[in-house]
Amino acid sequence: MRCALLLAGLLLATSLHAQQGGQALDAPPPPPPVQSGEVLEPDVTIIQRKTAVHHEYRINGRLYMIKVVPQVGPAYYLVDRDGDGSLESRHQTIHDGFQVPQWVIKTW
Repeated sequence: MRCALLLAGLLLATSLHAQQGGQALDAPPPPPPVQSGEVLEPDVTIIQRKTAVHHEYRINGRLYMIKVVPQVGPAYYLVDRDGDGSLESRHQTIHDGFQVPQWVIKTW
């Protein structure tokens, strides 16, 4: 019963729209390209050491993460979680202190 009422209402609405000569609206123009002084992708510096390879990630010249790939054992990360300049250790496995991504939207 509900399905029949829904179908009847839908048919009535489309026929009324057709009678009123409904025209589709033009699509809005695309937004202008983003122009700012900030680099949107991180700068990655790869440093080869005797015991490991270090990948340093920087945005706007600020170091925020280091990926350490040792010759023996799994890779791990040193991450600046709160922006104070000190790097905390983080392994590849998810653990109790799982960190949600924290993107910088605007700085001034």
